[in-house]
Amino acid sequence: MKIQDLLKERILVLDGAMGTMIQRHKLEESDFRGERFKNHPSPLKGNNDLLSITRPDIIKDIHMQYLEAGADIIETNTFSSTTIAQADYQLEPLAYELNFQSAKIAKEAAQEITQRDPSKPRFVAGALGPTNKTASLSPDVNNPGYRAVTFDDLRIAYKEQAKGLIEGGADLLLIETIFDTLNAKAALFAVQELFEELGTTYPVMVSGTITDASGRTLSGQTTEAFLISVSHVPLLSVGLNCALGAEQLRPYLQILNENASFFVSAYPNAGLPNAFGHYDQTPDEMGKQVEEYLKEGLVNILGGCCGTTPDHIRVIAHLAKKYKPREQLVA
Repeated sequence: MKIQDLLKERILVLDGAMGTMIQRHKLEESDFRGERFKNHPSPLKGNNDLLSITRPDIIKDIHMQYLEAGADIIETNTFSSTTIAQADYQLEPLAYELNFQSAKIAKEAAQEITQRDPSKPRFVAGALGPTNKTASLSPDVNNPGYRAVTFDDLRIAYKEQAKGLIEGGADLLLIETIFDTLNAKAALFAVQELFEELGTTYPVMVSGTITDASGRTLSGQTTEAFLISVSHVPLLSVGLNCALGAEQLRPYLQILNENASFFVSAYPNAGLPNAFGHYDQTPDEMGKQVEEYLKEGLVNILGGCCGTTPDHIRVIAHLAKKYKPREQLVA
């Protein structure tokens, strides 16, 4: 069954945080290096995407935990799998392989769970993160006209990433945690260019990030402006994730609900981080807050971002069953 048809019937559940789960393993430099990267010249600890090659067992296990908790859609472990982001580790040539392998691992997990209950198909979302550079803002306060990356740099990097994800087995693409819409536009352009070359299309989800109580993205757009900026593409869904907890995200979701002609997604953090950068919100506390989304009919896809675990997703999946999905606006 197509995901578009399922979304009309029920709320689909997205998985939770990958980084939170990886941290539980307390991995060392050697885990990231494995045998293959034993003599790599720069430090690799913290390059979580690399674990899809050096510790695929851990990544698959995390996917399985989220699927068993009730996730309908799992995201690939590819948040930083572009040549641009991997430059921090001197691993630019690895970009395609990272995406291919991550999608392959996620697909294996999704297929195993789907086979147990074919009436509930599971999907793999190929995750395209924002990269660590912004096309709209200068990193140098003394030179506001300077840009660390160009639109074409981003387009080329995103196209390679999307190709690896699709060829590895992703069912859809998720351009996520968008803090600069120009970066997202480069990703959307790259994806459309790739679809033309492949002679086929895949569903595309877009998820922006409202960075603080100003209600704007890092590059200064309001939620409505962000929506308008990406609405030229026939998206599966548009939504918000990261930076804020469920309670703080709600007013911006209401704006999307009132204006978006696409399905709407949300995957907030487990509250706001404490003084040590950790997330303390329990699954039940988060559940109470996201239930407000469900009561108001704000979402079609619901999951968790930073700090969320399979326990959070289990609570969300349980709640999602009780409510009808948001009704799509006619474009």
